[in-house]
Amino acid sequence: NRFCTASSNQTGFLCNDRETCIPASQVCDSISNCRRGEDEQEKLCGDLPHSLPEFLVFHCSDPTSWVYADQRCDGMNDCGDCSDERGSLAACPPCRSQWWSCSSVFYEYCSCVPRRLCQDGVQHCLGSSDEYLC
Repeated sequence: NRFCTASSNQTGFLCNDRETCIPASQVCDSISNCRRGEDEQEKLCGDLPHSLPEFLVFHCSDPTSWVYADQRCDGMNDCGDCSDERGSLAACPPCRSQWWSCSSVFYEYCSCVPRRLCQDGVQHCLGSSDEYLC
């Protein structure tokens, strides 16, 4: 079993040393993050996403699209249709404390925008709640 919890409660991949846990999105990224390189082996990376353990993969609402499991509920629109950030597939909790809940006007975000963008003179939310209420 290679499942582990990486930093920030992210889904991770356990290296052979049974101590190092790397975030799912660092598996098959062409950079050896495990000491022995097991996160880049052909049997793991040969036919993405089919060759990956299921716990490392999140399937978007579009059946041909997928992202790494640690990209689900990270605030970013990784699937392109926000299915990794909202709806029954993702089952994300409400926006975290560093985020503001709204419908984003930008493709990059879905239903939460970073609070650092609040009152910055740029409308990120429909209705401009990030400029007046956030």
